[in-house]
Amino acid sequence: MLIVNCIPEDRGWTPIQYMVSMAAQMLEAQVLVLDHSMPSRITQARSILTRRDQNAGDEICLMVCPGPGDLLKILQVGEWRSRFKFIAAWIIDSFWTSHISAVVRFANPFDQILVTSVEDVALWKSITGVPTSWLPWGADVLGCGRMTAEREWDLTRVGRQPPQWTDDPETSQAARSLGIKFRGRPDSEGLTTLENHRFLADVYGASKYILAFSNSVNPEKYTHPTRQYLTGRWVDSLGCGATVAGIRPRSDTADELLWPGATLEFPSIQRHEGLEILAAALASWNPGIAAGHYRMALQRLDWRWRFNTLATLFRINPRALADELVRLRKQITSLEHSGAAP
Repeated sequence: MLIVNCIPEDRGWTPIQYMVSMAAQMLEAQVLVLDHSMPSRITQARSILTRRDQNAGDEICLMVCPGPGDLLKILQVGEWRSRFKFIAAWIIDSFWTSHISAVVRFANPFDQILVTSVEDVALWKSITGVPTSWLPWGADVLGCGRMTAEREWDLTRVGRQPPQWTDDPETSQAARSLGIKFRGRPDSEGLTTLENHRFLADVYGASKYILAFSNSVNPEKYTHPTRQYLTGRWVDSLGCGATVAGIRPRSDTADELLWPGATLEFPSIQRHEGLEILAAALASWNPGIAAGHYRMALQRLDWRWRFNTLATLFRINPRALADELVRLRKQITSLEHSGAAP
């Protein structure tokens, strides 16, 4: 099996880079890292005229793309028409449906499309004519998760925030006035992808609440103007037992993946309003909340479930994944018998 990795090295893509390394290990696959250049127009035109070899080889391929525009990079994989018997593409930011190239539809290089937003399934299938299914975000809950009771920080800021929350010294002072221990944006400069991912897991595991806001109330030039969606911060935080405080995305995907109490909803992006809600919630916080998030994340969010879906799709049974699924199920059963919340 070959995993074609199109994910950039940008710090914001660390969770997916980490996931690709996990997938390679558990699916017993090789990884081909593509550069970020796009195929020439000549190459794209030729791909439309030349179809897949009906007597292709016996390899299978999973292409992991940040967005729809990267699907064309399959044309850069040597002998892709004759080498693979099955090619699937997993698009992380699948909500950018306007970026789907007509070349993908006409060249028809894929046998299966996988999207992270359940809302996109029907539209992708309609546009591409390719079987499409939902394979959502996940987290390495079993490997990096936490259910620790002792948490040094009440609230931690990670990643982009609305303007009202970007000044860490001011937020810290405002939080302190309400008895809240606030941690500003952690500095992970100079860390590798693996080091950064584990560093953030430690940050999440030391916090009762992690600050995050839907892109609908915190838009940036790189976020979608109308679609709301989860990112790695939400699922990784929950996998480490931290409640996500802020304003959650309003989407079917979020409704499917999150559970009651996974988020603490603020009435607005105004800092004073959010801190007042948080202060009230902290008065009743207990370690069972962290344990409950960890258990639910094991059941719903662990990447191993996503890899199991891929293994079923590709009709493979890698021993490494089978062993990891045994570990995952044992951990869930152990928590159920111990009475860990919920």
